[in-house]
Amino acid sequence: MAFLRGFVRSVDRLNEAVGGVLSFATLACVVVCFMVAVLRYVAGIGFVWMQETYVWLHAAVFLVGAGYTFKVGGHVRVDLFYRGASPRRRAWIDLLGCVFFLFPWLGVVSGASWRFFIASYSIGESSGQPGGMPALYVLKFMLVAFCLLVGLQGLALMARSVLVLRGDESHATRLEGEGEGEGEAAR
Repeated sequence: MAFLRGFVRSVDRLNEAVGGVLSFATLACVVVCFMVAVLRYVAGIGFVWMQETYVWLHAAVFLVGAGYTFKVGGHVRVDLFYRGASPRRRAWIDLLGCVFFLFPWLGVVSGASWRFFIASYSIGESSGQPGGMPALYVLKFMLVAFCLLVGLQGLALMARSVLVLRGDESHATRLEGEGEGEGEAAR
């Protein structure tokens, strides 16, 4: 069980670090978008690479940050069965949801995205627009990173579920508003 606890902590820390870095990418995205608008409409200047930069930043926040969003419970969840469930029942729902829904879906997406990235990398693909961003394969790799980070967080959720099913309810999934005042120390 110590291995599972350590694994959960490691994956949580990884996705928290990624989320922390990407919080700055969100700010950068806003700043670059603002600069593009000001340069275009005030100065009459436009740079394709700058327009593509904020698209890349936006993609990084959503794709690479998905593991962090999963960790903090920010993805859509069907509360019909989940909200009123006991910690053990939630653990079963999480465990079975990962096995039957998350990982098959990630398998399909990762297979397609890996081929997508490799094809782009092998030809050194860059933007189709003159003056656009080079190394378009970096943008396509974000799909692979998405699968990796969400997959790791899914494994951590499964490990957390096993811990709960073995009697360690300190790893139980909590919904927003539950356990107010207990803080993250209980996790």
